[in-house]
Amino acid sequence: MSSNGKRTRRIFSEEFKRDAVNLIVSEGYSFRAAAEAVNVNENSLRNWHRKYAPEPEPCGPEASLQQVLEENKRLRKQLKRAELEREILKKATAYFAKESQ
Repeated sequence: MSSNGKRTRRIFSEEFKRDAVNLIVSEGYSFRAAAEAVNVNENSLRNWHRKYAPEPEPCGPEASLQQVLEENKRLRKQLKRAELEREILKKATAYFAKESQ
């Protein structure tokens, strides 16, 4: 904390963020363990993961049933998020269209 009682905001380099995400992606750390290892908030690490983690490769024709099920689950989650974002944008567009009249 600074002298006036407020917390100072820490700034992290893009390289640091990518290295922290790499702990999850490549090393198999959980979000909590990785956040503790690099001394950052778990929510910050989750945000970095969304931004910097590579998209998973789609399964090929030789994929196992488990791989197909996992990909299906990931794609359903991605679709749900996209649909939610679209609804929010529709509502915002309608709101601002009303306001401009």
